[in-house]
Amino acid sequence: MQEYSSQAAYDRGEAVCVIGAGASGLIAVKNLRENGFEVDCYERDTVLGGLWNPQNQHSPLYPNTHLVTSRSQTEIPDFPMPDDWPDYPSATQMLEYLTSYAKHFGLSEHIWYGSEISHLEPVEGARFEVVVKPAAGAAARRLRYGAVIIATGHHWAPNLPSYPGLDEFRGTVMHSSQLKDPSRLRGKHVLVVGGGNSGVDIACEAAVNAASCVHSVRRGAWHLPKYLGGEPSDYALARLASRPKFLRRFLADRILKGPKLLAERMGIETPGHGPGSEEPVRNGRYLEHVGDGSIKRRGEVARFDGYDVAFADGTEIRPDLVVLATGYQPKIACVAPELLGGTPDQPAPQLFARMFSPKAQTLAVAGLVEPGVGVLPIVHWQTHAIARWLQVRKSDPERAESFKLQVNAESSHNAAGAADDSPRRRLVVDAEEYLASLGRIIDTLEQEPAK
Repeated sequence: MQEYSSQAAYDRGEAVCVIGAGASGLIAVKNLRENGFEVDCYERDTVLGGLWNPQNQHSPLYPNTHLVTSRSQTEIPDFPMPDDWPDYPSATQMLEYLTSYAKHFGLSEHIWYGSEISHLEPVEGARFEVVVKPAAGAAARRLRYGAVIIATGHHWAPNLPSYPGLDEFRGTVMHSSQLKDPSRLRGKHVLVVGGGNSGVDIACEAAVNAASCVHSVRRGAWHLPKYLGGEPSDYALARLASRPKFLRRFLADRILKGPKLLAERMGIETPGHGPGSEEPVRNGRYLEHVGDGSIKRRGEVARFDGYDVAFADGTEIRPDLVVLATGYQPKIACVAPELLGGTPDQPAPQLFARMFSPKAQTLAVAGLVEPGVGVLPIVHWQTHAIARWLQVRKSDPERAESFKLQVNAESSHNAAGAADDSPRRRLVVDAEEYLASLGRIIDTLEQEPAK
């Protein structure tokens, strides 16, 4: 049965298709419009804001969500957050911020809500044919665009680990994205699996709501308080970036000495690399809960056995509820994985400079990175680079060739992401180095045109 109307595809000329009206999609629409492009943005839900909007039926927000990166390190460079907001805004404030951003730049008129992209594929002339499936059940439409930017983020496809006996476990198991109400923890013996920010936040919720909380973590991590030296911790560390490298390392070691010693006192291994090399855990309550015993840490889960869960160290517990805070797969279902540098067996994208398709010069992805700081400033500069590239590729072939060489060089430079089996860690970039890389790419694109 044919998925879409048999009518010929509607040609939108050199307009750009943006997929997703969350934070990354909104930034992409704004920067494309500022660079002179017509834009159609498609959002499968009926509201903007992506994961930050609890009315979005796919949002994975869990109770009491606040930013783990500070306001100054999260805000979009050309649209600051209000000065009277707290250092770490709430999810509600984040949605208000994105709504204000869309209103200020007139973005909503370019967004088609309730419209899911079911498929896209390249066609002649380095263009793309896009199949749009309306949520209302009407026939899907085919359209052709000059370029496509995928800005759907990577918090939609839960990463569900496999453990021996899990399918036969007699307690309740859920992914963290399903935990919408803290009352589900109340009075339960809870096991939280996963040592990232979500796992730590949920463990803290369980510490004050549940009968008991055990937190299973398989590797060490940097545990930073939200404040260092009277300043938000990410801001305090970012201020060191202007110092010479040897001095930066010395000062960072001094600033981080206290948090490192406290984590070690709680039995938490600190990685050999600095917190800029991956997203650190930022929660001022967690170590206190570990210290007072309301959170009991364990190593990796070994197996499930009826009502019980056994750990690699041989200990066992009997939880009522298991919350898998194990992150998300960087899954982009609307496009063949090969177009994004993956394979059917290994579909995770492998992008040039973490944003450009290695197979199609008019296909890009915005926001598919884990920088350890606020991602919105990075998406701003990513989408600025993408917009400038789309301008240059036809108007100045010589500069376009220089850009390709620069992107290849930067891709090699940024290829050293975290090498382990965690989907999240495969997206890790060093924020300082990656922003510098984006700056070099943009400089190449904004050189004086060849004469």
